Amino acid sequence: MADTHSKEQYKRFIMLLGTILIVAVQTAMFACLWYNYYANRELKSMRKYFRYFYYYRRGHWTIIVLYAVVLILFMKVLGGFRVGYLRNLDVLYSQILSVCAANAVEYLQLALIAKWKFLQFATPIAVLALMQIAVGVVWIVAMRSIYARLYPPHEMLLIYGNISPKALIRKLQSRGDKYKVKETVHLKAGMETILNKIAQYESVIIGDIPSHERNQFLKFCFQNNIRCYSVPKISDIMIISASEIDLFDSPLLLFRNQGMTFGQSFCKRAMDIAIGFCGCVIAAPVMLVIAAAIKLYDGGPVFYSQERITKDGRPFQIYKFRSMIVESEKRGARLASEHDDRITPVGKVIRRLHVDELPQLFNVLVGDMSFVGPRPEREEITREYEQSIPQFRFRLKVKAGLTGYAQVYGQYNTVPYDKLKLDLTYIENYSLWLDLKLILLTVKILFQKEKSEGVDDSQKTALKADAARQQEQAGK
Repeated sequence: MADTHSKEQYKRFIMLLGTILIVAVQTAMFACLWYNYYANRELKSMRKYFRYFYYYRRGHWTIIVLYAVVLILFMKVLGGFRVGYLRNLDVLYSQILSVCAANAVEYLQLALIAKWKFLQFATPIAVLALMQIAVGVVWIVAMRSIYARLYPPHEMLLIYGNISPKALIRKLQSRGDKYKVKETVHLKAGMETILNKIAQYESVIIGDIPSHERNQFLKFCFQNNIRCYSVPKISDIMIISASEIDLFDSPLLLFRNQGMTFGQSFCKRAMDIAIGFCGCVIAAPVMLVIAAAIKLYDGGPVFYSQERITKDGRPFQIYKFRSMIVESEKRGARLASEHDDRITPVGKVIRRLHVDELPQLFNVLVGDMSFVGPRPEREEITREYEQSIPQFRFRLKVKAGLTGYAQVYGQYNTVPYDKLKLDLTYIENYSLWLDLKLILLTVKILFQKEKSEGVDDSQKTALKADAARQQEQAGK
C-alpha cells in the first residue's frame, strides 16, 4: 500500500514539474520581450525624471511576477494545465485563450501606466502570443505522451442496476485514453459475486444504483484501496455542500437549504447590473448587425419573446433574437432538434455562436434574470419534467441565468436529470468566485459545437424516452 502511494505521489510530482515548466517558459518569453522592447522604451522616456533606477529595477521583477500570476490564473480557470483530463484540442484551446487573455491584461496595464498608443506597441506582444501558443502545442504533445505513460487506462468494472448503463459507457468510450470498461455487472448478480469481481480490478465505476448497495461497494473499495467512481445522486450533491459541526464527540452535517444569503444576493445583483450595462454597450454594434440580418432575410420580427420561469417559479418574458421561422411553434412548444427545419440560415449562425441570447442582457438589467444561474425553462416543459423528476423545481431557488453551471459543463440536449444535478451543484456551492469562473468558462465554450446541438429529431423536450432512467429520476 505504501509503495502504491509513493508511486502516485511520484506521478503527481512529474505532472507538477511539467506545469511549472510551461509557466516558467512562457513567463521567460514575456520577460525577454519586456526587457528588450517595452522596458527599454520606458527607461528612455523616464531617464530625465530619475537619476537612480534601483527600485525601478525591482519594478521590472514585479511586472514579470504579475504576468506569471495572471497567466496561472487564466490557465487554472480555463483548464490549460489539465493535460490528460481534457482532450488535447480542449487543452490547446484553453491555452490559446489563457495566453491571449494574460497578454491582453498585461498590455492594458502597461498602456494605462505609460500612456502608450495601443496600435503602435501592440504588435510585439501579439507576436509573443503566437510564439507562446506554438510552445504550448509542443508542451501539450510532450506532456500528453508523459501522461499516457504515467497513467495508462485501467481496466474497469462497471456496476449497474435498473438504469441502463449505455449512455454512461458511450461517454467513457469517447475518452478511451483514460477509461476502459472491461466488464459490466448487474446488481442481480448478488453482493458476494460483485465484491469478488471488484477485488480483481484497480478501478470501479458505480452507476445509478440504490444507496444501500452503493454504500457497501464504496466501503469495500475504501478498505481495499481501489479507485472508485460513482454517479452522484441529488442527495449526494446536498451532502457535499453541507457545513460540518462538531457536537462534543458527535459530528453533524448542517443543511441550511435557504439558497443565497442576503450578502451574496446583494453582491450578485450588483455584479449583474455592472456586467449587464457594460455588456449592452459593448455588444450594441453586434446586436445591430444581427438585427439587420434577421430583418433582411425574411422581413419578420427581429426579436422573439416567450414566457419562462425564474426564481420561485415567477413567470417573465424572455427576449432573444429570432433564429426560427415566423410562427415556429404553431404546432406546440418543443425544443430545437438536431436537424430542425424551423431554424433559418441566419438562425443557424447566431445559435452556433450563442449570440441569439444577447437580448437577455436586458432581462438581466431589469432583474428577471441573473448573468449566472440555471437555464430558464418554460412552465409547461417544467411540469412535464416534474412528472418523472419531482425534484426538478429545486432549480428555482435562484434566478435563471444567461449562462450557468449546466450551460458550461453540460450541453443544450443534456437530459433533465443530469441538468438538475449540475444546477444543484451551482446552487449548493455558490460563491462570487464561482460566478466569475463560470463567466470566463462561458467564453471558452462559445465556439464548441456540442454546446449548441439540439435534441434528437424524435424528441420535443430533452427528456428521453427511457422508463428505467425516469424511474431513477423520480428518486425511486
